[in-house]
Amino acid sequence: MATLSDVARRAGVSPATASRVINGSSKPVTDELRERVLAAVAELQYVPNAHAQLLARSHRSAVGVIVHDVSDPYFAEITRGLQRVATDRGRLLMICNSYRDPERELEYVELLRGHQVAALILAGSGYHDDTFTRQLNEKLAAYEATGGRVAVIGRHEHFGDAVMPDNRTGGYLAGRELCELGHRAIGVVAGPRILTTTTDRLAGLRQALDEQGRELPERRIRYAEFDRDGGAEATARLLDADPDLTAIVALNDSMAIGTLATLRARSLAVPQQVSVVGFDDMPIARDVTPALTTVRLPLVDMGVRTMSMVLGAQTPTPRVEVLPAELVRRGTAGPAPQHDRGTAGAA
Repeated sequence: MATLSDVARRAGVSPATASRVINGSSKPVTDELRERVLAAVAELQYVPNAHAQLLARSHRSAVGVIVHDVSDPYFAEITRGLQRVATDRGRLLMICNSYRDPERELEYVELLRGHQVAALILAGSGYHDDTFTRQLNEKLAAYEATGGRVAVIGRHEHFGDAVMPDNRTGGYLAGRELCELGHRAIGVVAGPRILTTTTDRLAGLRQALDEQGRELPERRIRYAEFDRDGGAEATARLLDADPDLTAIVALNDSMAIGTLATLRARSLAVPQQVSVVGFDDMPIARDVTPALTTVRLPLVDMGVRTMSMVLGAQTPTPRVEVLPAELVRRGTAGPAPQHDRGTAGAA
């Protein structure tokens, strides 16, 4: 394998000059020398060292992104937005999956700091964990003190700029829709208790039900992983505990797909017997049968806004942008069955 010294000898230049050309240094090199070095690189099929390139450049070029799980459609859509801006700005994304493990997130922050990324973006819900929140904020503050930029997506109480989906309003819209359709026996397929996203969406849903004189007792909430299998399993537990449910709110669309699968397996017609409302409006929501009524969040735009923020001009104080939620009516939510309409006041 060719070395930097081999390239320098073939080009007839010093190793320092060869390094400046290969690693993109800001120090000037004449066009003639640049062409000789690049020709030698091609002839010898030299592969430059990425770390050496990073150190030689006058600016950091990569952006580190920590997501819960990039295979989750929610994060895939956000990442599309991040990538769109990064590509336009000539930046490389370094994407790390934390799989909703707080300790792994802390480790990735340190790893990305070591790679001298230009910015750090943390996408995904925060945690109800004061110790973790303090530790993460300390690490992010230390990173910014070295010249890095920080932004978070969908997190409370964290250091740096933030783009926040309006999860509480989204939960409210889902609850109000079902109340207006006459539903009283409403169950919830929720994500993990430790996530602030779960709490926010549930709070909005409760508010809507309270305003309409409905209750949401704990027996009608089941917590599970934020994925299809979690939704299917939680729906089964809900129906076993309360077979008279006429509507189910799943706190993300992946869980809603699992809810639909369980209802189909139990021969419960949607929406004639049980209505279903999801959350996020992932691309698959339009393709299931019936198409999923859901709360839409501007996922790609969340990524675009966040990347534009960390690569744009810095402000004296952290910025927070709240992006709106809206209800999208499709085929899975309909009027409550007539027998339920007559049970006014049922809890």
